[in-house]
Amino acid sequence: MGMISEFKEFIAKGNAMDLAVGVIIGAAFGAIVNSLVADVITPALLNPALKAAQVENLADLKTEGGILYGKFLAAVISFLVIAFVIFIMVKALNSMKKKEEAAPAAPAGPSQEELLTQIRDLLKK
Repeated sequence: MGMISEFKEFIAKGNAMDLAVGVIIGAAFGAIVNSLVADVITPALLNPALKAAQVENLADLKTEGGILYGKFLAAVISFLVIAFVIFIMVKALNSMKKKEEAAPAAPAGPSQEELLTQIRDLLKK
């Protein structure tokens, strides 16, 4: 089998396609989460604190030696908020899956003892 045909077979497998779809959706989802954190949650949490500290932007905080600890703090806060948002979203998705799985089961048929009793009664006749 030639290299091209092996490559076509590899690409056509479900695992490679699933991975490609996952990466694309993951990138789109990452953009949504980053926007939520940067544009909604972080300003709501940090703007009051920054105004109280009389600082325009967290990234502007630095030592006299020029160490930009504000950028590091912003990255840590961003990571924590992103992790929390993803946790909440995964928790919500898991609860939806549990509701789907909890659908009522089909009514149970007769038990083994009931079937044996019916067979016994039929044999008596």
